Amino acid sequence: MCSLLRPPTFSRFISVRLKSVAASQSLPAKRDRSLCNPSSPDFLTFEDPQAFKVKSFWELIRALGVFRLCSFPVLVNNCSKLMAITRKVLGQRCFCMVVRPSVYAQFVAGETEGEIADSMQKMSSLGLHPMLAVPIEEDLGESTGERRYEDNLASMLECVHMSHSKGWSKNPMMQLKITALVSPELCVKLTSLLKMEQYDLNMLVRAMEGKEVMFPGLSESENTHFLLGLQRLNRIGEASVNKVRVLVDAEYTYMNPALSLITAAMMKKFNQQSAWIWNTYQCYLKESRNLLLDAIQTSIDQSFCFGVKLVRGAYMDKERKLAEKEGRTDPIHESWERTNDSYNGCLEIMLRLVSETPERYMIIVATHNEESVRRAVTRMEELGLDRDTDAVCFGQLLGMCDHVSLTLAQHGFSVYKSVPYGSVEDTLPYLVRRAQENRTVLQGIRKERDLLRRELRRRLKEKITGTA
Repeated sequence: MCSLLRPPTFSRFISVRLKSVAASQSLPAKRDRSLCNPSSPDFLTFEDPQAFKVKSFWELIRALGVFRLCSFPVLVNNCSKLMAITRKVLGQRCFCMVVRPSVYAQFVAGETEGEIADSMQKMSSLGLHPMLAVPIEEDLGESTGERRYEDNLASMLECVHMSHSKGWSKNPMMQLKITALVSPELCVKLTSLLKMEQYDLNMLVRAMEGKEVMFPGLSESENTHFLLGLQRLNRIGEASVNKVRVLVDAEYTYMNPALSLITAAMMKKFNQQSAWIWNTYQCYLKESRNLLLDAIQTSIDQSFCFGVKLVRGAYMDKERKLAEKEGRTDPIHESWERTNDSYNGCLEIMLRLVSETPERYMIIVATHNEESVRRAVTRMEELGLDRDTDAVCFGQLLGMCDHVSLTLAQHGFSVYKSVPYGSVEDTLPYLVRRAQENRTVLQGIRKERDLLRRELRRRLKEKITGTA
């Protein structure tokens, strides 16, 4: 047995180089740029309803209906209860018949391999790339035992296989939630332990490879479960390296430090040549920039490549309520403007690193915010980054923000859509949770609804008058 206790690794001073990157607001543009049709990002108006011309008449109607329902806070806030009542009244079969062609079809790729393939082929024809997401996760009190985690592992490995073998993208990606393979209770305990003790990444890597390691502070049963969880994650890493980039999702602040530690260990093992394992950074957190800088420094010290999924965040209400309940400082920025500043600052850091060392750093600008997209495109042009570079891409959710996704794709940028798949029963809890976490996004899609209406009116006028 080995102890993982050693002097702190994650609380080091940031190097002078990283400080200069974080503090600087600009960098002279490179001269020899190979952008296709270089131009000002003013072309990204996101105002053209023609972005929806590829959608069928029914798809336009469905999207308008679903988005209209999502604009009512009372429906979004209580969707879980409403669906439970509807299921009880209609019965499971009728309930699925109602949900499948509406909400499910809007946000889920399908259940069978054939349905998923059809969705992916259509997406590819639009210049978009799928980022498959198995809708499996757990929160506190939802753990169901090792057998369930082994079943989840099989689903994740199948996701790796589909992402790689079907040829839907030249650079396939998938999403991973660590709490599908390691209990959230253990992640919370590890997070608490990390305040007092530091775990060496090399030792975690040894544990991933099946070595007997004793983690300080864990009981024997907790230690056994952690070892099994690390070995499950190791199997995903081994299956995906050199094939599929695995983007690890961030979750709640009460477990994120443990998730980041585990992800860093995966990076240490699998990111030697390129960034195959990525971590997610939530910019609505006050500490987001420091967390990002610390992780970059760790990647330098430990000599591994670093991939980042940059998001604003989706757990704001629960995080604030929990902080108030526990009598601690709210971890979320006080205003939308400060969150924007945080996002823009982290974006600047990563884009500059990518421009300097594209083989070591990668980022997906995962946002529905049009101004953030424009800023990213502006900086890419100023830094001389190609639109179709593998090191920078954009991401939005399936069924949402298509006017942004399609516009970017039409101008040659690499765009991924987060694509959940599975049965109605398996995906509905996931969709309900996503709807409640992203209620502000769902309630703020008025522009997308307006563009959908304009395209629908154009279709009707064309049908009636026979003119385009």
